[in-house]
Amino acid sequence: MVEVKFYDNIADELLKFAVIITKHNGKWVFCKHKERETYEVPGGHREDGETILEAAERELKEETGAIDYVIKQVCIYSVKKTGINETVNEESFGMLFFAEVYSFGDIHSEIENIIICDNLIDNWTYPQIQPKLLQEAERRKFI
Repeated sequence: MVEVKFYDNIADELLKFAVIITKHNGKWVFCKHKERETYEVPGGHREDGETILEAAERELKEETGAIDYVIKQVCIYSVKKTGINETVNEESFGMLFFAEVYSFGDIHSEIENIIICDNLIDNWTYPQIQPKLLQEAERRKFI
């Protein structure tokens, strides 16, 4: 089981991930990893020395090829997984962003390609997490 929670504030050093809900001309932008058959929103781990915004911008550029865009912070989220034996993983924290991309260049990452579509996808890489992030961004009036 996966539990997803949302926060407005948390200590910066706890933020390990940046996830960026992305649109282009009113359409959704999703990424397909080279090693998976599923789709996801851009995002990834924060690297040493980066701010969480810098991590979000880097991941957006690497995974979608975004060149010209506006990015906004939505909220903090956390994920906690419960295993088969009811062991609970530590709560991990990330920052959820929303980006409107105006132009794209080349993709420089493990992403095979992006798709731009009118509707949300059904084939999520993280089906217990990503739809909840989109719902929260919608609830907060970002999308």
